[in-house]
Amino acid sequence: MEKRFMNICQLEGDFMTSKAASTQYRIPLFCVVTLLFWFSMYTCVPILTAYVESLGASHKMAGLIVGMYGFSQMLLRIPVGIMSDRFHKRRMFIVFGMLFTTLAGAGILVSQSVTWILILRALAGAAAATWVDFTILFTSYYRKEETTKAIGTITVYNSLGQMLGILTGGWFADMYGWESSFLIGAVVGTIGFAGSFFLVEKFDNNAQKITMNGVVEVARDRMLLVVSFLAILFQLLTFATVFGFTPVYAQALGATKLDMGLLTFFSTFPTAVAAWVGGRHLSAKLGEKNVIIGGFILSGIFTAIIPMTSHLGVLILTQAIAGFGRGLSTPILMSLSIKHMDSGKRATAMGFYQAIYGLGMFMGPLFMGIAGDLLTLQQGFVIVGLLGCVSAWLAYRLIQIKPAENMAKG
Repeated sequence: MEKRFMNICQLEGDFMTSKAASTQYRIPLFCVVTLLFWFSMYTCVPILTAYVESLGASHKMAGLIVGMYGFSQMLLRIPVGIMSDRFHKRRMFIVFGMLFTTLAGAGILVSQSVTWILILRALAGAAAATWVDFTILFTSYYRKEETTKAIGTITVYNSLGQMLGILTGGWFADMYGWESSFLIGAVVGTIGFAGSFFLVEKFDNNAQKITMNGVVEVARDRMLLVVSFLAILFQLLTFATVFGFTPVYAQALGATKLDMGLLTFFSTFPTAVAAWVGGRHLSAKLGEKNVIIGGFILSGIFTAIIPMTSHLGVLILTQAIAGFGRGLSTPILMSLSIKHMDSGKRATAMGFYQAIYGLGMFMGPLFMGIAGDLLTLQQGFVIVGLLGCVSAWLAYRLIQIKPAENMAKG
């Protein structure tokens, strides 16, 4: 009897040790896989618009290609969120996301057809649609009241991955030609794909599976609709500029491929810093609403003054400040979309949020492409920048955070 009891204790001890080990590595591993995911996705970003225009595409066609990345996300993220909540399988979607980003980079590497690049950017958007499950699985490792902290943390690795991918892609393109940036993206994506199989799945066993009524309730949630609308405007601002046509403007100032990478790098690095500071610290001290408003103001002003810059160094400075504004607002808008939701509805809510802001990813570069063909890129930047400032006022008017929520953060 005593021996049996000792065996049970030993088994329980082994189980607890195994559980503790998985708890220790799950967050660091998740952060690494997240970084590799966005690294792979963004190696082509600083040169993509200029690359497709070098193949003969117009401003409008280049904008459509860049925007297709957001369009496919807009179509897929709600179904991904619903299926994730329905089957409680987050890791599976992440694995597919890593596979798709690898295939998208490898495909552009071997194709010089503008039509095929358009299709492959849609595939990259399908990969990015799984960001729903990245964010939901990662926040499940934290307590519900730590949602803003969790989103701030994962957004840092999102931004770091984008930043390193952008810098490496620009450097490789400058040293070894356009195609090398797509190659390095595919290689890094393969490494992340392998790592994704070791992520730790976690969900609430007591959470009910999402139903159609639950989907309707999520879709009618006021806070979700408000922050999703504001996120459309933010993504429009971002994809019209730093992930769209700011590198083209820089090229007109004499920028090399490496310079375009540096431009995007120095606009993304402050985003990572601000995500860490805003999501983990400033939101608790100044209030989430105030931080969002400040982010919109910074991004809007320093987009509108792009046409006034005639030196590459000054352009990089303006985009660094705009990037800091993006980093302040992005994680807080994302956290507000889900923090009040039950665990069984969170992926659906995040799917709605990210699908709706995918409209901004599509509209931003498409608008700038049309503006570049019909007006000028300079006029397009001014219009988009003013829209950012108007969005700050809309955030002030529309976001309603109960005093109890602010007290909980204090």
